Parts: sequence; C-alpha cells; structure tokens
Amino acid sequence: MNPKRKQRLFIILGLVSGLGVAVGLVMYALSQNINLFFTPTQIAKGEAPSAQMIRVGGMVADGTVDRDPQSLKVAFDVTDFDHNVRVTYEGILPDLFREGQGVVVQGRINQGQFVASEVLAKHDENYMPPEVTEALRQSGKLDQMMGGQKQ
Repeated sequence: MNPKRKQRLFIILGLVSGLGVAVGLVMYALSQNINLFFTPTQIAKGEAPSAQMIRVGGMVADGTVDRDPQSLKVAFDVTDFDHNVRVTYEGILPDLFREGQGVVVQGRINQGQFVASEVLAKHDENYMPPEVTEALRQSGKLDQMMGGQKQ
C-alpha cells in the first residue's frame, strides 16, 4: 500500500472513531436526563424503573392528602381510577394543588412508594397535562370524569 494512502486511511479511521466516541458520550449524557412518564396502572404492574427519575400523572385521589403539621411533608395518592400510587413529598405544594385535580409528580420509586422531588398542578379548571389526559382516555375514565364537558 502506498504510504500516502496508508496515512489517509489512518486519518479517516481516526476521525470515524473519534466521531463514534463523541456520539456515544452525547447519547449517554442525554439518557441520564430523560424523564419517562408512567401511569399509576403501569407502576402497579411493575413497568416503571425504580432507580431512574420518572414522572407519574393522574388525579389526586379524594380523601388521601395527609399533611404533617410539624413540617412541609405531605403524602397523597395519585390515581388513574384503576390503580393508586402513594406519593410522598417534602416542600411547598403549588397553590392549585388539591384533591380531585390533575397532577404530574416527578421523582423516584423507593421501596414501593413514590418519593417526589417536584409536584406540578394544573393551571386552570379546563387544563389537564397531556400525559394525564391520554392515560385517562386509554383507561376509559376521561369521559366519565369530565361528565360530558368539553376538553
């Protein structure tokens, strides 16, 4: 093989391998920042990873909000009307957080309980997070819950 061609081949192989390493590092970094969305039914079936940051959406189940009077700790159930997930959170809840309203919580599953790092509540009476709307639609509970109202 001609020495000049051999040099070009090594340069091209070096560039391709460097590009491969760079793409691999970018993909690894992006995979660490993915927040997957799960419904309470999927969590009850064991489909959600316990070590990864995930989001859970549904409705705050009526009569399940328990506040600790000595701290900012609160526990409540998120439901898709088929299954409930118990959520614990320590911090200030959004002003619009209340029972019977749509919510998306972000956190991790720890020993069968969801420990939230962030709680997001809907911002008006007509809005529901798209993931929650789709999960309720798939379970067939959206029309029943909305009582014939337009979405």
